[in-house]
Amino acid sequence: MRDNRENSGPGGMPGAGDGRESGAAAPGHEGAGATAAAGSTASSATLGGVSSTTATADGAGTPTGAPKGALDRYFQITERGSTVVTEVRGGVVTFFAMAYIILLNPLILGGIEDVEGTVLTVPQVAAVTALAAGVMTILFGVWAKYPFGIAAGLGINTLVAVTFVSTQGLSWPEAMGLVVLDGIIIVLLAVSGFRSAVFNAIPPSLKSAIAVGIGMFIAIIGFVDGGLVRRMPDAANTTVPVQLGIGGHIVSWPTAVFVLGIIICGVLVVRKVPGGLFLGIVINTIIALVVEAITSSGPSFVDGEPNPTGWSLAVPALPDGIGGVPDLSLVGAFDPFGAFVRVGVIGATMLVFTLVLANFFDAMGTMTGLGKQAGLAGPDGVIPGMKRALVVEGVGAVVGGATSSSSNTVYVDSAAGIADGARPGLANVVTGLLFLAAMFFTPLYEMVPVEAAAPVLVIVGAMMMAQIKDIDFTRFDIALPAFMTIVVMPFTYSIANGIGVGFIAYVALALFAGRAQQVHPLLYVVAVLFVVYFAIEPVSNMLGA
Repeated sequence: MRDNRENSGPGGMPGAGDGRESGAAAPGHEGAGATAAAGSTASSATLGGVSSTTATADGAGTPTGAPKGALDRYFQITERGSTVVTEVRGGVVTFFAMAYIILLNPLILGGIEDVEGTVLTVPQVAAVTALAAGVMTILFGVWAKYPFGIAAGLGINTLVAVTFVSTQGLSWPEAMGLVVLDGIIIVLLAVSGFRSAVFNAIPPSLKSAIAVGIGMFIAIIGFVDGGLVRRMPDAANTTVPVQLGIGGHIVSWPTAVFVLGIIICGVLVVRKVPGGLFLGIVINTIIALVVEAITSSGPSFVDGEPNPTGWSLAVPALPDGIGGVPDLSLVGAFDPFGAFVRVGVIGATMLVFTLVLANFFDAMGTMTGLGKQAGLAGPDGVIPGMKRALVVEGVGAVVGGATSSSSNTVYVDSAAGIADGARPGLANVVTGLLFLAAMFFTPLYEMVPVEAAAPVLVIVGAMMMAQIKDIDFTRFDIALPAFMTIVVMPFTYSIANGIGVGFIAYVALALFAGRAQQVHPLLYVVAVLFVVYFAIEPVSNMLGA
């Protein structure tokens, strides 16, 4: 919503979701981590920063020994204390922990009409979401050799849909073209080592604030999608911009399903049910089907007239079929340079910068956390081959843009599979193959109303809020930039605005507090770029653009 996240947003995200995380933790990160702590074992011996002993979910342990074949040697299965059976099991668990993105991503990207009148349909987005996740998860497992699943990041997808398409007026191909450019830049920065340098320049308080702000942003989107928070009509002549439900009350069945969904998803996470968020969406959808069959609430618009008590997007109903050939018409539907023509070079450059900034802080933190959980991180907390992993993650953004599924990033939800014993990349191959199989069942996703999936956004937001504990609110020079970052995101409905305001506030307070030398030079550069971003109209006028 990173997934997030996030994941998250939700991972995946700084940045953003959804997540999930990391900068933006993804759904299921707390539960999975707790499960790992309770169920996994790992001995002290290490080989090159990687545990050379067992680490299994049931604590039984598998003694290390000589590799049992080419597959074992390539993925270091025995070396990392795992088995083929454990990897298969872990890969399946990770898939079910992440599979909600196939349902959720279409609801975030779909239904928004671009400047040319194009709307991405649920089957289209669901198919390419599964395709990109499958390809990138397998690639990450085979090349980076870690059990970290990759899929469309929550937060980035919201940024693309809400800010780029809805607010900035880009077409979907133009928006996805910027995602491709973002991925190319991320790859180059990862290869050069610059990504790590900039990451280190951001103070911990702002990294945590970005995650919390994205969590709140994702949550308010969930509340609006679920109908719990609604816009006040202009005719009301009130200074209150939003209200609870209809007239301050919950009077529609779809919103009631949404509220019940929050409770169901929350309970599943608390109970540490593997794939709890995915199961929550499935259960909520079943409830929605029953409710619609009994109440006949219908769509939110009937014959062009508003029906406030109806379902926001899809009306829950059984599809004509459960499977079929996936609609991959969005593959290749991107324009990397169209945005520069539509909004200008400076405007498009700043949008790309926003994407890069959002992607920057997610994957590194997520991979470090997952590596520690799996016992694969070195004493400094860095996993071996971090650069290679970051390169693959950057490729995920390129593939995500090229398929119109939005930027793909590492998911904290992979912690579920790690908690079940996954250690090398073979688990990722299993997860990726399951994502590819899911492409052929996209008709099922048309029956999922947004009110059934939106509770996940709220849960992801709550998970990402946990990052606030890392912010020292007793120091106002830290508290104010963090607070501005957190509240500006949901209040202006923009992740980029929150990040920019936070950076500018941090630099300004440091300058006038006599701490200018404590601020990394790169942070000054970022702050100046955001000043230009916020003043883009007068700057463009001065430049004659």
